Amino acid sequence: MKRPPAPETRPAAFRHIRDLMPLTPRERQLQLGRLTALECTELFYDWNFWARADQLPPEGEWIAWLILAGRGAGKTRTGAETVRRWVTKYSPVNLIGATAADARDVMVLGESGLLACCPRAQQPTYARAARRLTWPNGATSLLFSAEEPDRLRGEQHAKLWCDELAAWRYPQTYDQALLGLRLGDRPQAVITTTPRPIKIVRDLVADPNTKVTRGVTFDNSDFLATAFIRRIAARYKNSRIGQQEIYAEILDETPGALWTRELLERGRVPPGSAPREFREVVVAVDPPATSGREADECGVIVAGRAENGGVYILADLSSQGETPAGWAARVAGAYRRHRANRVVAESNNGGEMVANVLRQCDANLPVRLVTATRGKYLRAEPVAAAYERGLVHHVGVFGKLEDQLCALTPDFDARAAGYSPDRADALVWAATDLIGGGANAGMVDYYREAARRG
Repeated sequence: MKRPPAPETRPAAFRHIRDLMPLTPRERQLQLGRLTALECTELFYDWNFWARADQLPPEGEWIAWLILAGRGAGKTRTGAETVRRWVTKYSPVNLIGATAADARDVMVLGESGLLACCPRAQQPTYARAARRLTWPNGATSLLFSAEEPDRLRGEQHAKLWCDELAAWRYPQTYDQALLGLRLGDRPQAVITTTPRPIKIVRDLVADPNTKVTRGVTFDNSDFLATAFIRRIAARYKNSRIGQQEIYAEILDETPGALWTRELLERGRVPPGSAPREFREVVVAVDPPATSGREADECGVIVAGRAENGGVYILADLSSQGETPAGWAARVAGAYRRHRANRVVAESNNGGEMVANVLRQCDANLPVRLVTATRGKYLRAEPVAAAYERGLVHHVGVFGKLEDQLCALTPDFDARAAGYSPDRADALVWAATDLIGGGANAGMVDYYREAARRG
């Protein structure tokens, strides 16, 4: 006997979440009560029902779908659901995260990641050690870290999901990925990121083969905690960080800032071009006065001085919310890992206590305390001048650090900006220590040169 056709999986009265949102709780209950348990489960995992129009793949021919969206706007879920859609027809559909931990914890295991988006019967098998997902239909997805561009050499992809591209330390990772995007009838990449005004993002936006979708945090407010929405609206309203992190705007250069994106790009070097040995290496730390979620960041920067006198920024290990013991352990670990000569620590917040906290982690840690007697802008001027002279180089991209450098103006107001530039402060201490080989030599040379120029 022939089976009757399957019933409509949901009432005609609602085919999208926006049809239910205006209803009262009682009306929603009545509508959903018409569904069977199986239909409710199917509806829960039906992305076409939940997605906004800007979260579905665009029409037309494109190679890259660039999703520029604010924090909490739903870009991770969009990337995961796009992969879920692609693996029904294509393989391999590979993933690249800013770090190996991001690829694992956000793209695969996160609350908006692949495993959370798929019903049990459609979930892939995740082999952590192999960094590999195997889908029920046999399709595969390999996980890559943007910190390891050479791992992408020789790899081929039918489709790609690249997450937080603007935070990738090595932009050449994307070039390596594109060279392998060559399988199937429509090789494509979905790129989910909060924007930064860096070259790779600007180039993608200008590329005719890119479709750009923009989203703001408040687009997803129905699915975010009310307290979160209130807090970010109050704290970051009318600030540049709010424009970038909430409204996903690609910001222009800040008038009067000591650093520009062009200046940073001019001195940037890929990891393979940086010196292997340094005459001196320092770990600079700008400690916060408090700990916890609302505390300022603890700026931790590692820098080295090469034989030719050039200064290379090697790592940004800054963190937020750690206890003094936590950030001290991070500093001591960086000192050992990078075989540093000393730790340079600002003592304005805590004085000798800063050195004592650091030495509790390592009694032999050589700590040089420095005291800020000038404002941030004045302290940073000679270091910015060293960048202009081609003396300072970033080994890769340090997104948050570079955002702070390019926002540092004479009238910088931490309260209005919504953050304190602690990463930039730590960089200034590191570069000041290394330029000229002494704690204040960089500043002295700068002001002497300025005086000679009249």
